[in-house]
Amino acid sequence: MIISISINTKEVYFAISLFIILSLIASCSSDKVEKSKRVPSNALMKEQFIKDISMSIASLDSATANMDKVCEYYVTSRKYFKKTEPILSFLDTENYGFLNQPNITKIEEEDFTDIKIKKPSGYQVLEEEIFAEELDSLNVIKHLNLVSNRLKLIKENISFSHLKSYHFLWLFRKSFIRIALTGITGFDSPVLENSLEESKIVYQSLKTYLSIFENKFENKALYEDLKIEIDQSIEDLNGDFNSFDRYHFIKNHTHKQLDLWNQIVADWNVRFPFELAIKNDATSLFESNTFNLTYFSDRNSGKTTPERIELGKKLFNDARLSSSKKISCATCHHSNKAFTDGLKVSKGVTRNAPTLLYAALQKGFFYDKRAGSLEGQIIAVVKNKNEFHSDLETLEKAVRNDSTYIHDFSISYPNKGITNVEIRNAIASYIRSLTPFNSKFDRNINNKERSLTQNEINGFNLFNGKAKCATCHFAPVFNGTVPPDYKESEIELIGVPEENDTIHAKISSDLGRYYVYKTPERKHFFKTSTVRNANITSPYMHNGVFNTLKEVMNFYNRGGGAGIGIHQKLQTLPPVKLNLTDQEINDIIDFIKSLEDKDL
Repeated sequence: MIISISINTKEVYFAISLFIILSLIASCSSDKVEKSKRVPSNALMKEQFIKDISMSIASLDSATANMDKVCEYYVTSRKYFKKTEPILSFLDTENYGFLNQPNITKIEEEDFTDIKIKKPSGYQVLEEEIFAEELDSLNVIKHLNLVSNRLKLIKENISFSHLKSYHFLWLFRKSFIRIALTGITGFDSPVLENSLEESKIVYQSLKTYLSIFENKFENKALYEDLKIEIDQSIEDLNGDFNSFDRYHFIKNHTHKQLDLWNQIVADWNVRFPFELAIKNDATSLFESNTFNLTYFSDRNSGKTTPERIELGKKLFNDARLSSSKKISCATCHHSNKAFTDGLKVSKGVTRNAPTLLYAALQKGFFYDKRAGSLEGQIIAVVKNKNEFHSDLETLEKAVRNDSTYIHDFSISYPNKGITNVEIRNAIASYIRSLTPFNSKFDRNINNKERSLTQNEINGFNLFNGKAKCATCHFAPVFNGTVPPDYKESEIELIGVPEENDTIHAKISSDLGRYYVYKTPERKHFFKTSTVRNANITSPYMHNGVFNTLKEVMNFYNRGGGAGIGIHQKLQTLPPVKLNLTDQEINDIIDFIKSLEDKDL
């Protein structure tokens, strides 16, 4: 039987066309899904970064066009700048530094023929100018344009194409550290003290970037743990700037974040090509193995070994290395006084002997930073007629004439002769070992004991908050080497007096850094020393003018030199009273005392 079937050709064509269209739609949808999955994380990071930096630029340009709302536009621009901070501070440290520098004239001294004096600009400068008692519109507009143009330059030129997983991990950890050591201290919000809110913004930004890498986690619970930790950190950043509990924030959050970070490194199976200032496996900011000493060392220093440390200790205490056979390094640096000598000014020189503890964790040596390494510093001591009064050749001969040293050097420096290079490196190795981090404070913040008093905790919080000590003395070393990059050790003009006289005060006659390059703008500038072990390193300042920590605190509380009648145009310490109460001063001193290391 033959069955005849009648088919409408138009219907067939319609059905086929509909099928093709639906297939194409499904295919396109699938392609979009697949494409979104295939979009490299670098591209997604750049997309977010460009959005944020564009908003920051737009707000600055709006402020220029409408000065009546300059405060509002500034705060908005600053918010989006902070959102870019994790990326920008890692990928372009120079431009980030320009945008976030303090309102202090910057001097770059490469040599006598290359000295640059740069007027500051950026967000901190804008904050001080915009929220001043009287608004200088022309000056504010100048800085608004400078900052906007710099951001536009960054937007057009920043590259993400080279980034690998370890770069992302480094920038993430760098943000954790920055928040703890400068973010919550008010370091870059000098007027508004908006540091807690800005730290929240940075954490929110980190959370956004973290979501881009969600699929990289083998352990999904670890991803969730870090998200929860960030949320809890944001929640705990609520509160008043002056009363914020920084001690417990670092103890309970920053250190937990470092631990989770190390777990992520393992989960992602990441191998780092080298170490930065903070060791790649650090889980605390306050331990002896936190810092990578090689990062702070002379390029040719080599590895610091136990043998070199022990040899360096012998040399450090050997008076035979000086021409008089009576002076050693230990003459001015006594171990029982935290490697100081207890004198206002050391014998034969013009300045107080600074502690050598933690000296390795800085980028400049002597009070005027005239030496760039520990090895270089030793040269100056050897040649100084009031110290070793010798030369490098004589130094070598003194060591070669001792059979014990010949044996020790053969072990510490195999296949090398005894030269001044190895001698200086051995002494420097010993000094580099003097970073114990075993004070009462360290042991408590690392959960090794629970012995800190509430006064000591209050003192830490004041030191890092209301008293603004930590805007120059940065934790955890509490010296002037600026975290989290640790590329520069700051020098400051604070107006130290010649005598301990607050009625007829005159600035110290020592011109400090000026003597190095004769730069007028560097008169009376001195390196910011550590306050660790300060309880046993009196007297204080480069000239030993203050005998007690109470005197030091009173000086700062009054606004430094400006507060006692010493007026210096370039004083870097804010010339305003801190308005600390007697109890607050005592609490800060109690905290400083808790930084005394054990078993020196």
